[in-house]
Amino acid sequence: MRKETRATKRVTCRAMALAGLMLCAGAKAQMSLSTAVDLALHNDAKVRMAQADLDRAKAAQAQTKDAYIPSVGINGGTGDSTGVPLSIPVVFQMNSQSLLFNFSQRDNLRSAAAGVKAAELGLAEARDKLAEDVVITYINLDSAEQRQGAMEEEYGYATRLVAIVQDRVQAGEDTRLQADQADITADQIQVNALNLREEIETLNDHLTRLIGLPGSQLHTVASSIPDLPAPGTFVDTGRVSFGVRSAFANAKSKQEAAFGEARYLYRPQLSFGANYSRISTAHTNYPLYYPGFQGENGLSDNALSVGISIQIPLFDRAHVDHAKVSAAEAVHARYEAEDARNTYLEGRFKLVHSTDVLVARCKLAEAQQLYAKDELDATLAQLTANNAATGGPQLTPKDEQNARIQVSARTIEYLNDKLQLSQTEVNLLRQTGQLDDWLKLAIAAPGSAATQVTKP
Repeated sequence: MRKETRATKRVTCRAMALAGLMLCAGAKAQMSLSTAVDLALHNDAKVRMAQADLDRAKAAQAQTKDAYIPSVGINGGTGDSTGVPLSIPVVFQMNSQSLLFNFSQRDNLRSAAAGVKAAELGLAEARDKLAEDVVITYINLDSAEQRQGAMEEEYGYATRLVAIVQDRVQAGEDTRLQADQADITADQIQVNALNLREEIETLNDHLTRLIGLPGSQLHTVASSIPDLPAPGTFVDTGRVSFGVRSAFANAKSKQEAAFGEARYLYRPQLSFGANYSRISTAHTNYPLYYPGFQGENGLSDNALSVGISIQIPLFDRAHVDHAKVSAAEAVHARYEAEDARNTYLEGRFKLVHSTDVLVARCKLAEAQQLYAKDELDATLAQLTANNAATGGPQLTPKDEQNARIQVSARTIEYLNDKLQLSQTEVNLLRQTGQLDDWLKLAIAAPGSAATQVTKP
C-alpha cells in the first residue's frame, strides 16, 4: 500500500482545493497527472469499499480477541405474584462472563489476522488498479487532445484543398473526379474528427467520475507526465500482485477457521462467570413457600456467585457438518488463489517477454516522428525553391495542401503508435510492481504544479 510522503500530502491538499473550486465555479480545469491520481484515490467508490472491508476485518479481529474480556450487564425489575413462586424474586442483578480457554479460539485469532491481511492487500490492489486506470485514461486524454490539434490542422488543409481544386476545375486544370476525391478526403477527416471528439468526451467523463467530479471539463498537462521507462528495462521480479496475495491470505483465513471448527468436539471449553443479585420478598409470597428465607433468621438479601464452567461437546452433528462445509470452502479458496496466481503470472510473462517487440515499436514510433518532421522540412524547402525557380515542374498550392495533409496524417499515426506503446508500458509498470515508484516521479514533475481553474 502506498504511504503518503510530505510531497504526496501537498499534492493531495492542492487536489482537494482544486476540487472545491471546480464544484463552486463549474469551471474548466487544467489538471496534472499527480493531482488526478490523488483525487481519485480519495474519491473512488471501489477504494472506499476496500477501506470499509479493511475496517470490517479489523473489527472482526477485535471481536475475536474480545471473547477473553469479561462482558458486564445489569438487569432488573419488580412485580407482584401469587401462588407458588416460579423464580427467585430478584430486584436487579449484575452478570459478568468471558471465555477462558477454547481449543478453537487460537485458530479463530489466526483466521482473523489473516482476514485483516487479506483486506489490507485488497485495499492496496484497489488503489493500484485505480492508479493504473487514472494514468492510462489521463495519457489517452492527453494523446487525444494532441491528435485533435493535429486533426484540426489536417481538416483546415483539406478544406483549403477542396476550394483550390474547385477553382482548378473551373479553370479546366483539374477534373471533376479530382474534386470529388478532395471532397471525400475532407469528409473522411471530418468523420475522424467527430469520432475523436466523442473519444475525448468519453475519456473526460470517465476521468472526472474517477476523481469524483463528474460533469467537469478537464484538460491535461503534458509536462506532468514523467518519461516512461524504456521497454527493455522492465524486469520480471517474481512479485505477484496485491490481488493475488490477498486471495492467498483469504484462503489462509478460511483454512484457519476450518481447522478451528474441526477441533470443536471432545475438547473442554472453559468460561468464567460472576453474578450479584439483590433479592426482595416485599411484594411476593416467597417466604410462605420457603420459610427458611426470613430476614429475622439472619439470611441476607444479597447473593453473589463466582465460578468457572467447563463444557465438553460430545455430539453435535450440525457443527460437524458445518466444519466440513468450512473445510471445503477453504480448499476452494486455496485453489482459486492458485488459479489467480497462474493467470497473473502468465499475463506478466507475455508482457515482460515482449520486450523485443516493444523496443521495435518504440524505434518505429521515433522513426515515424523524425520522418514526419523531415518530410515537412523538405516540403517547405521545395516550395521555397519552386517559388524562385523559372523552369521545370512547379509545385502548386494544391501540392502544398496535399503535402501538409500527409504530414498531419503521419503525425496522428505517430501519436497513435506512441499511445499504444505508453499504454503497454504503464501496464508493465503495474505488472512488475514499479507503478508506485513511477507515480512518485509524477509528483516531482515540473507540470505537477500547473493545475489551474478557469471560468467557462
